[in-house]
Amino acid sequence: MRKIIHIDCDCFYASVEMRDRPELRDVPLGIGGKAEHRGVIATCNYPARRFGIHSAMPTVTAFKRCPDLVLLPPDFERYRAASRAVHAIFRDYTDLIEPLSLDEAYLDVSNATRCHGSATLIAEEIRARIEAEVGITASAGIASNKLIAKIASDWHKPNGQFVVLPDEIDAFILPLAVKKLWGVGKVTAARLNAAGAETCADLQQWPEEKLAREFGKMGLSLYRQCRGIDHRKVEPNQVRKSLSVENTYSNDLPDLAACHAALPALWDDFSRRFARCDTVPHKTFVKIKFNDFTQTTMECVHSAPTPEIFAQLLGEAWQRKGIPARLLGIGVRFEENHAKPRPPSASLPLWEEADQTH
Repeated sequence: MRKIIHIDCDCFYASVEMRDRPELRDVPLGIGGKAEHRGVIATCNYPARRFGIHSAMPTVTAFKRCPDLVLLPPDFERYRAASRAVHAIFRDYTDLIEPLSLDEAYLDVSNATRCHGSATLIAEEIRARIEAEVGITASAGIASNKLIAKIASDWHKPNGQFVVLPDEIDAFILPLAVKKLWGVGKVTAARLNAAGAETCADLQQWPEEKLAREFGKMGLSLYRQCRGIDHRKVEPNQVRKSLSVENTYSNDLPDLAACHAALPALWDDFSRRFARCDTVPHKTFVKIKFNDFTQTTMECVHSAPTPEIFAQLLGEAWQRKGIPARLLGIGVRFEENHAKPRPPSASLPLWEEADQTH
């Protein structure tokens, strides 16, 4: 029986800015690109969230919702310094640490001796030290597997934690909205909801064969997730090889125009994940599976993906067959054994060039 903690710093970029500029603590604050440059919000503080502002929102929309929003460009050097300090605290409790981004990680404390081996007490102590030593707050989820721990870390945000004991997993997972499951973005959630699956309890009524038929490998994952099953270990030495999102459509996309119209939803999901990734990509790619089940991938060497690049690759890939598509995917690849931190300038195009329609 594992003891897994998922630690997630609260509105990380904004928290670092508020730590260094206390006058910003109680005003709506967003981090991202300028509205006139088609910028996108990377993250925002809780006063801004009360206006309905959220990550991946076009900055121009954010200002319509809150004209008094204070907008700052990202400062990745300071964010990385704060991240290093947080991860140094983690290492005082366990060597089994799997970083997910600058501001979150899984910790396996199954064999930890600090705090009498209690995962709950370890999480409380780590969070207290982050606040005292780094000057920001963090939330935590504690469970026997990674899936439940990550979901639980959102339960008492900000600056809180939530424990799901092994015999509480069923009660915890049944009422959970399917959109909370890993890999379920807006499009997949909408498909599931339209088919009558709004909660994990609903999804448990679907046979494994049906989920696999409708969603492929993702369907097999959903079958396990909606039952709270996750056997993955915390992988401290895991090297990310790629980052991508994809969707299989219930109705084939008949032409290139329809494929382009489907890109914004994919970009919305991808950009949120990529904004939290601290690695320089080597290649940008688009994947298409056509309705005859053949598949093609078009890629280019590029370290700062934008909607425009994905649109260009999509057009080139679709021309290879020119028939309806049943699946689209977009993503980036990282050079194996050559992953390196993204410099601040490499991250800016993501927010500066993102399409406002997303």
